This record gives sequence, structure tokens and C-alpha cells, in this order.
Amino acid sequence: MLLSKGFEVEVYTGTPQGEVVGLSSQIVSNLQGFVREPDNRNVEYTTAPLCNYDRLLCALLRPRKDLRKYLQSLGNYTILPGSTLSLGDSKTFVRSDPNNPYHDYIENTYHTSIVTASIHINIGIDDPEKLMRAYRLIRLEGPLLLALSASSPFLDNQVTGSHSSRWGLFPQTPKHVPLFGSHEQYIKWVEKQLVLGTMQNVRHLWCSVRPNGDNRPYGLNRLELRICDLVLNPIHLLAITAILEARVNQILADDSFDPLTQSTIDNGDLETELLKIVDHNEQAVAKSSLEATLYHWQDGREIIAKDWLEELIEELHPIAKQKGFGCFLTPAYSILENGNQAQQWLQQYKEGLSIEQIMQNSIASVYQEEKKLEDILCQPILVA
Repeated sequence: MLLSKGFEVEVYTGTPQGEVVGLSSQIVSNLQGFVREPDNRNVEYTTAPLCNYDRLLCALLRPRKDLRKYLQSLGNYTILPGSTLSLGDSKTFVRSDPNNPYHDYIENTYHTSIVTASIHINIGIDDPEKLMRAYRLIRLEGPLLLALSASSPFLDNQVTGSHSSRWGLFPQTPKHVPLFGSHEQYIKWVEKQLVLGTMQNVRHLWCSVRPNGDNRPYGLNRLELRICDLVLNPIHLLAITAILEARVNQILADDSFDPLTQSTIDNGDLETELLKIVDHNEQAVAKSSLEATLYHWQDGREIIAKDWLEELIEELHPIAKQKGFGCFLTPAYSILENGNQAQQWLQQYKEGLSIEQIMQNSIASVYQEEKKLEDILCQPILVA
């Protein structure tokens, strides 16, 4: 049986020339299914939880088709790839709702470090203790999925030196988030953060992965992976999702599969050591993505992110195949072979293209690829 999966997709809007233009206030007012972000330059849509990958593919594309149509009605506007303000302006916060007091807090506390575009992947898990176990493992392996998705090597028309400038910039809040040995520990911790003010509300937990549900922290029913950069190629996004689903299936099938019991690292306080590995690996992948040197949570050995992913995908492919979604996992090999979006863009820059040219070419390419897929997948069914 396939697990339910849903996406939260944040995108920038702007011109085919790559200029980011704030239009979310108008989009949210006139287009169903979109919600505003604090900054007017990006907007978010959410897909319904679905199990079938074919349906997910269309669920990702159809809102973007509607958005593109609406943007064209406003002028020569489109959807922009990338997870940072590649061509600027990161100096200015462009408020989408000037009267929102929570947005006041966001702007004053974080400024434009939160003005990023990303993909959040939600996987349905009904049992709260199994969900917490999945949280622990995916927190440790989340950097691998960022390595596949990295798409933000530029900011303000400059090469930043990082493959995911977004994850390097984004303020992880609160500063210290435990691995949570149980659902009860998670509840008590969240309640304490709300009293201390380190979290403004139950959603104000910004780390790479978090337990999710409609009545947090008490009622949980899904795991939310938040670390990935924006992946507009839906085939690649579903490959990343398939890796995540296959790994979660392993966790659900084996109650002993838990970093807190399976890691052989022995330096006194295992959770502290594992959290050090998380911090190092997230920073290393933000810098170098697939080329990053990481520490493996099982035994602390050094391993290149790309090599770790090759091992993991080989291990997970039989599970995905047995569950019926193996074909959606295999495009991950293409990312490993050809590089993620950030690596491809940096190669183009090395070959002499300007950042403006790279972004303009990518904007046009994304549109053409989406159009092809929409024409194939998202046509209405004719009833005789």
C-alpha cells in the first residue's frame, strides 16, 4: 500500500528576463488554492494528499498551469526557478500584507533571509511513535535530499559559493531542536518553547524535518520534509519523494530501525553526537551538495554525499519496486549522473554564460518542459 503524499510548493513570480516581481497579493485574491507568504515576491500552493504518483504529477502541474495563465493576464509575467533571489533584491522586504502582526515579527526578526522558495514534502504516517522514529532517521538523512534538490547558487546577481544558498541563509528556529525520543517528549518540548517565546506558534518550528498534523503537537499524522530547495522538474521531485517514501516504508516495517539504537557512535551522549552530525552535514551539503563530505550517522565514517545516495538508492529500489513505484525512483540516477540544478547552472556560468542568461534560459526551458507534460498528463477525460 502506498503512503499518502502532499507538497507545499513556494515559487517566485517575475518577468521572463528574470526580474522578481511581487504579485502574491493579487494571486491570492484572484486564484483559488494559493496562499501568501510574508514577502510579496513568492507565493505558495499545496497539493491534496494523494497516494498515486501519476495523480501527484498532475497535482503538481495543474496549479502552475493556472498560475501561468493568471500571470499572463496581468502582463508578461511568469514563474521563476531557483530558491533564492538570484537577480536580487535581497536588501528590501516587500510586504504582502502590511497589516499582519505576525508578518511584522517575521520581517523584524529575520528580514529577507526567509524570502526563499522551496518544496516541502509531507508523508502520511498515522502512528505517532512510528512518526517520531521516522522523524529521527529522516532528520539525519535529510541533507542527502537537499543534495539532490540544490538550486540556489546565486543571490543578487552574484555566485555565492554555495549550491544551496537558501539553506545557508534560512534561519533555523529554535536554535536547538532535539531528536525527540518519543511523542510525549515532543509535546512537552513544544509547550515549553511556546512559553519561552522561542516559538511564536506551533508552526514556528523551522528545521529540516518536523512532525506535522492538524492539532500539533498533540495530533500528528504526517512527516514534513522542509530542507529541499525548489525543484520545478516534477519527475525529479517525484524521484526525491520516492526515496523518502521507500525509506519511511523501511521504518514502518521494522520497529528497531532507529538511529538512537542503531548508531554505533560512542562518545558519551549519542543524541548530542548525532545532532553534531546533522549540523555538519546540513552545512556541508548547503555548500557543496552532491560533492560534500559527510559523516554517516551509523558509525561516523566520512562519505561523499553522492556515494551515500548511490548506496541508499540501491538499497531502496527493491522496496520501491515491490510497492509499485520503482519507476519513479530511478530518475534520481539521472540527477547523480548529470548534476542537480545548482551544479548545472554553475557549469554554465563556468562556460561563460552570465547569471542573467542562465536564469532566462532556465525560465524558458522550465515553461517548455511543463507545457509538454501538461499536454500529455493534465487533459480532461472525454466521456462518450
